Parts: sequence; structure tokens; C-alpha cells
Amino acid sequence: MSLILANARILPMDPAMTEIERGWIALDGDRIAALGTGNPPAGKALDMAGDLLMPGMVNPHCHMPMTLFRGLAEDVDDRLFRYILPLERALVTAEVVEIGARLAALEMIRGGVTTVADMYYFEDRIGAVLDASGLRGVVGQTLADFAAPDHGSMDEGFARLDALADLYRDHPRITASAAPHAPYSTGLAVMERVAHWSAAHPGLPVQMHLAETRAELDWAEKTHGVTTVEVTDRAGLLTPTLVAAHVMYPTEADMDLIAARGAHVAHNARSNGKAGRGIAPVTALRARGVKVGLATDGAMSGNTLDLFSQMAPAAMFQKIAGGSRRPLPCAEVLRMATIEAAATLGMADRTGSLEPGKQADLIRISLSDPRLHPIYDLSSTLVFAALPCDVRATMVAGRWLMRDRMVETLEPEKVLADALQVARRFRAKIEEIDKQADRGQTDG
Repeated sequence: MSLILANARILPMDPAMTEIERGWIALDGDRIAALGTGNPPAGKALDMAGDLLMPGMVNPHCHMPMTLFRGLAEDVDDRLFRYILPLERALVTAEVVEIGARLAALEMIRGGVTTVADMYYFEDRIGAVLDASGLRGVVGQTLADFAAPDHGSMDEGFARLDALADLYRDHPRITASAAPHAPYSTGLAVMERVAHWSAAHPGLPVQMHLAETRAELDWAEKTHGVTTVEVTDRAGLLTPTLVAAHVMYPTEADMDLIAARGAHVAHNARSNGKAGRGIAPVTALRARGVKVGLATDGAMSGNTLDLFSQMAPAAMFQKIAGGSRRPLPCAEVLRMATIEAAATLGMADRTGSLEPGKQADLIRISLSDPRLHPIYDLSSTLVFAALPCDVRATMVAGRWLMRDRMVETLEPEKVLADALQVARRFRAKIEEIDKQADRGQTDG
């Protein structure tokens, strides 16, 4: 045993939802060797001083570089077309992607996220950031029919996808992924091509926005005469490798189909709420056996990349929809942030819970703040009262990425300074866009 974490409160997130009031976890290299109650076995021990140890959180849907768009034009309905897409086309380079990804990695480590599934551009650079920062992750090459910063044609996009799969084929922490943007922004032919690629790369996940907007539903009805979920099924993408983000507007038949095909869902409560889209049918999906992971979306949409900020809205929205306190109990929300999210990515065999043989991906949470007391129900405390700042330490594969709130794998001051430089460029471009719009109105 290389290290024993002793004198800890432990929430393993095992199937029985066991809680250990005082116990220990023994690590052997990058894996959990054993855990138990009371005094630890002999060995090199680190006193956790009664702090909570639980699995690192798993974020199954994110756009890491979009930290650089956080807070931009929050109250502008057409901000995607007015600002975001023009900014991406003009200023998003491989270097900018790496800067934004570092900012995201820093935030996630400090917030207790140890695994993230990303979909954006220049994903090889995002993989490099994940590798250097020590995080576990899925890197998804976005494919879409609109102008992309990293490829000019679909053939180029698939070439980047192939290169990404080769680059991370044997990496212990990073997995490549195809990421068709959405049914309406790729079309049936491209989705079928992704399905063929997926079949040729078994075990690699596919990420896609699905049933996210009412405009998407209208597109599916007008172009194919069916729902957007059915279009995805026709393309051969509704499979156990699919991580479908949002799924805001499925029909009852759609939810049955998702469950029958074994596809998974990434739920973004905070992002959905900010966009005014309503409440996703999470309770109905999970009742059908669909695995639903709690996700952040990009910081442009949900603002934060920690899952503490997602847990309370996820629970409250289901309670509002159900008109009762009973829907989506706190323990289930925690599962959606850990082991169930890991299952959506096909990683439940290695992360998402603290069990012997699994990777040592864990976080240490201080329970000392007055806002956390008294603790009648630990799950309720974590869902409704805990904050990212309560995370004292973060570990992935047996390596400390943060101890005593000090991140050890990144240079926080440089990360923030680099992000500020990019933000200045973005701000200048926004001013230019606004001036052009003002001139257009004057000319009109």
C-alpha cells in the first residue's frame, strides 16, 4: 500500500449508498486497494482530520475553452449569432483553445471535478491540457456544417477525429470521442458517417446535443417527418456509446426509444434554466432506466464548471415539475454527479465510486463551515449547502492535483493572466460588432 488516508468520513457511492462515519482508504499506486472502518492497517497514513472523502465528480458534457465566453452578453437573446459565432470564427485559435481549457481545468480541479467529457475544437490541445493538469477526460472532435475554427470541410473534420483517436489510443486517462454537434447542424448523412466511424472504434463514446431546442424539433419534423430522436436512431447513433446532451423535449415514445437503445443523457439544469428552455424530463428518463449524468455545459451557458452549482437546480427543477419534495432525492443527485455520470461515459468500471480495484479518483471536502451544520443527512448537505470552496484536495489516479486548496499541476497566476489577455481581444471584437450593427441601423 503506497498511502493510507485515515480518520475520514467516507461516502463511497457504492450501490448500497454506504456511509462510513470514521474510516480509512488504502491506495496502491493509482488504484484503491481497500477501505474500511475504524483504525487503518499499518502503513504510511495521512490524517484526514474527519474531513469527507468521496469520489471525484464526473462532468459528462462540457465545452472547456468556452470559459473565455463566461458572462458575455448574458441578457441578449441572439448572442449566439451576434457575438459567439463571429468571435469563434475570428479569434478562436489552437492557442486560445488551450488558454480557455487551462482556465477550465483550474476551475474543475478546485471544484472537485476529476473527469470531464469535452466537445469543442482543437481537441488535441484540450487533451494536452488534461494530460498536463492530471485530469481524466473525454476529448470530442466537434463536427458541424457551420464554419468551424479547426476545419473547413467535413473530410477535414473526420481526419482530425481519426488523428485524435490515434493520439490517445493507449492513454491511461484520456479517451477520444466523435462529437457531431447536433442533428440539425450535421444532417442525416454526416450522422450516418459518424455511426460508421463509431462502429469501427468500439468503446469510444459519441457526444451530441439532442432535443435541445424547439427549433431542432421543427427541423426534424419538416425535413424527416419524425422527431429528432428518431432521426438520430435512423442514422444509427442511438446506441450505448451515445452521450446525448440536454434532451429537453423528448416525447414519451422518444424516451422509450432512448431507453431501449441503451443511450445515455447528460443533464444541464443550470444552463437549461438560464436559457429559459424549461425543465428536462430527468425523472421520467431515469424511471425508464436511462443513465443520466449531471453536467455543467460550457461556462458560456451555465457559467460555472463545478457540479455543486448544478446539484441544487437539478433537484429543485424536478421537484417543481412534480409539485412535490419527493422527486429526485438528494442521494440520487449525488449519484448523477458521480457513478451514474461515469456510467454515461462508459467509465463506471474505473471511476465514479470508491471501491477496491477502481482508480483513486477522489476529493477531500471540509465539513467545518457553519453553513454545513448540523448534518442530519449528508446527501442533503452536499446537494443544497456545500460549495466548491469546501473542496480541500483533489486526487486523480492516486496523484494529488490539489492539496489544501493549492493546485499543484497548473500555474494559477499564469492561467488567469493568459485568460485576461484573450478577454481583452474578445472585448475589442465585441465593440467592433456593436459599432457595425449601429452603423447598419443608421444606414437603414
